[in-house]
This record gives sequence, C-alpha cells and structure tokens, in this order.
Amino acid sequence: MSRRSLLRALGAVGAGTMGLALAGCGVPAAYVEPGDRAGRDRSGRERALDFANWPLYVDTDDEDSSKRPTLDAFTERTGISVRYTEEINDNDEFFGKISPALMNHQETGRDLIVVSDWMAARFVRLGWVQEMDRDRQPNVARYLDPQLRHPAFDEGRRHSVPWQSGITGIAYNRAKLGREIRSTEDLWAADLRGKVTLLSGLDESFALLMQGNGVDITGWTADDFHAVCDQVEKLVKQKHIRRFTGNDYIKDLSTGDVLACQAYSGDVIQLQADNPDIEFVVPEEGAELWAESLMIPNLAGHKRNAEALVDHYYRPEVAAELAAWVNYVCPVPAARDVLADSDDEELAALAEDPLIFPDDAMRTRLAIARDITADERRDFAKRWNSIVGL
Repeated sequence: MSRRSLLRALGAVGAGTMGLALAGCGVPAAYVEPGDRAGRDRSGRERALDFANWPLYVDTDDEDSSKRPTLDAFTERTGISVRYTEEINDNDEFFGKISPALMNHQETGRDLIVVSDWMAARFVRLGWVQEMDRDRQPNVARYLDPQLRHPAFDEGRRHSVPWQSGITGIAYNRAKLGREIRSTEDLWAADLRGKVTLLSGLDESFALLMQGNGVDITGWTADDFHAVCDQVEKLVKQKHIRRFTGNDYIKDLSTGDVLACQAYSGDVIQLQADNPDIEFVVPEEGAELWAESLMIPNLAGHKRNAEALVDHYYRPEVAAELAAWVNYVCPVPAARDVLADSDDEELAALAEDPLIFPDDAMRTRLAIARDITADERRDFAKRWNSIVGL
C-alpha cells in the first residue's frame, strides 16, 4: 500500500479547519518579517535535528522496520542524529498544529518538515519558513530536477526543496474498459457514465481538469476555474461522475466499481504490481507535476543540521535508494543512472519507469500549476466543496 493510500485509509482528510481558515484569510498579523525568522542555531553544539514527515515516506529495512537506511547513513557520515517522526497525516491538520507557535514567534520543535507545495505556498506567503543556504547544499544546487526549480510560489526554490514529486493523471482498467484513454476528455465518454471518479480535494483536482480544457495551468485565471466548476457540476447532475474520492479511488479501481479516475502516479505503480491491466495516462493535453517539499520553519534550532540532511538526500545514490522504496517521481534525475547500473534486475527496471523518471516526451506534457492565492481560496473552496459535497 502506498503512503498516500494509507493516509486516506486512516481517515486523515478533513481535519485542521482552523489552519485552513487562517491560511485562506491570509491573516496580515500572522506575517513574519524576514529579519525575525532566524533563531539561535545550536547545530554546532547539538549534533541533532527534528524531522517531521508523512507515514511511509522514507525507506525502512526489510527485516527491521525501525531502521531507516538512508537516515542511518546520514548519521554515520555526519555524526548528526535525526529524531524522525511520522506525524503529518494531512496538510491542513499539520498547519493547524504548528501555526500557533509560528504566529506567535515561537519554536515549533521541528527543524525540518515536509508539506505539499500548495501548502508550502502558504508558509512562504506568511513568512513562516527560512531561506536555505545553498552554499551548504551543493548537491541540491547541482542535481535538483530543472523542471522543479522555479515554482511560482517560491522562485528559485529558496525556501523549499522537493522531497518527492508526482503526477496527477488518469488511471483506468484497460481490460475492463476495452479501449485506451488518451485524453481527459475521454473520461466524459458515454460508456463511462457512472464509472468515473474525481479527486475531492480542490488543490489535487482542478489543474488536470483545466488542462483537459486546454488551459495553461502555470497562469490560469478565475474564469478558467469557474469553467471547470460549471463542467463538473453538469457532469454530477448527469450522474456521469460516480463520486469524489480521496485515495480510496484505489479500492474502486481495483474492484472494478470504477473504470477510470483521477489518480496519482505513485499509487498506480503499486496497483500495477497486483493488476497489470491498470494503466496510468498522462493525457495528451497535459498533466500536473507536483511536489511535496522540505522546509525549515522559523526559529528552528538546528538549521545547519537540517540543511545538511536536505543535501544528503540529493546525493544521487541516496535519492536512488529512496526512490526505489517510495516509487514516486524522483526529484534527482541523476539517480536514474545509479539504478540503471544496479545488478538487481528489479532496481534496474525502475530506471526505465517513466512514472519515476519521466522521459523527455512525457515531460513536455507536464506542468506545475500556479497555486491558489490567499485572496482566491475562500470563494474557490466554497464553490468547489458545494459541488463535491464537502
């Protein structure tokens, strides 16, 4: 089961409304000026750091799940111990958990966190995370995927570094459908009525649907958003869309209750291991490339240690080990050569998987959506949630 799948199974969605409301309003009083973000760095005398991540998002030893090989290798190489917690189950829930400290100029107790880029955009806008020192991160500077270097919310990736990336596209059961799906428009074919699901989350769903309408999602407009809502609203009334899902689309697709759906690339790799009839499509009109990124919160007590850990994961051999375990799009393209040279046939095969290392043809159809601004979020979320039933 993939990391995302487990999260939804645990019922993590929908928590943290306080954090969402705060972020949606973009409360001016919460903004922290650049000069007030850094704390006293204790990295020199305290060879440790606190790292908060999502469940099942780092490699574990096959025989002892308490061991995390890539983290252990960092400690062995640097002498820096890592207090690793799998405490992030939902972006909004985690935002609500640490926002009181950040708003009140207090330490969060975490030196490094991982959140989805649409949430990372909120942290950047509020001034709640620190710039990283790229002079201390030569591997990030050298190996970060060029396609992920310049998100609209964080130009130059000064405050964020992708942990893993992924693609939101279309998954379908080719054997049961009896034909190919090549475009988002194909989801609306008559033979799929009642057999299609879309993702319920606004941030997870809108970009792919806009791309299906021919929109450049790097600069979409409010009119583009409302056009998608009008389209989806009509499809709901026609009972074409079976329902809106979290990651439980995986179960629906596996059982055949749905034949096609919005899906994440990493989940489909897991599904294909059990059912080779499941296909993942980057539509002809394009698909969304997203990332979940590492960030250093304000007043973190071990900033230099955290920067060192980030750079550790951008060593191609380390990135390759992590990619082989999590099966998402690797943000370090150079890791592909490491896997390709492996004597292990399964590892070598991963180097050829375009859902982990997209080829040039696929990359031309991938784009990073501009994020929803604080001013837009409340009204957009209200309309989308009324359609989805949240």
